[in-house]
Amino acid sequence: MVKPCLEKFFHQGHVYCRYDSDEVSTFIPEMLNSDYWQAKNSVVGSAQGRGTTWFIATENAMGTARNWVLRHYYRGGLIGKVIKDQYLYTGIENTRAAREFALLKSMRALGLPAPKPIAFRVIKNGLFYRADLLSSRVENASDLVGLLSKYAINDLLWQQIGKVIKAFHQQGIYHHDLNAHNILVDDNDQVWLIDFDQGEQRKQQTKWPEENMARLLRSFRKENNRITNFQWCEKNWQALLNGYQS
Repeated sequence: MVKPCLEKFFHQGHVYCRYDSDEVSTFIPEMLNSDYWQAKNSVVGSAQGRGTTWFIATENAMGTARNWVLRHYYRGGLIGKVIKDQYLYTGIENTRAAREFALLKSMRALGLPAPKPIAFRVIKNGLFYRADLLSSRVENASDLVGLLSKYAINDLLWQQIGKVIKAFHQQGIYHHDLNAHNILVDDNDQVWLIDFDQGEQRKQQTKWPEENMARLLRSFRKENNRITNFQWCEKNWQALLNGYQS
């Protein structure tokens, strides 16, 4: 059974934070800044997307290692070229960070293989806000694009990927950007889903699971056209579907 997240709150002026006190014994809002961790020599890597995702290695008060991911929320699309990282504020629970934190918490309670929420911060500025999220890092794992750029994976693993996606869908978990970059496989062949920004838990399973899967298929085809010797073909998709439908 997954241990529940013990939430605590921090509110000072225009800064609102929520964090898991089991993971963070002494919390300060600066922990949601990459500069804070760089000054402590705790940044062990990064990844580029809309912005930079920072990989953090630290310890708790008991000396236990903690490996986290720090991400700032950035807009995409055309509007992102004009308003890079500000969102209209309509209440703390409606912020991107609070919604993703809550969804990660729910998925962990359901036993789904997703990151653990650690903390989030919302900084309000007039009618708008900016936000950041800390979550656990999936250790010794690579995303499918990284894996398939190096070697092919067998049908059993493809089927397992399909089964894991189905487990999320059966619980009504909608992933807003289900693509090959957001599926991880660790050293034990455990499959994980990451990056649940704008995801949600939906009551009705109408057409969205099919649309989710169609988006994933487009992602594989896109990477197959983009990367030389990408180890993917249509029969791999059928193996994934066999797992999804089993």
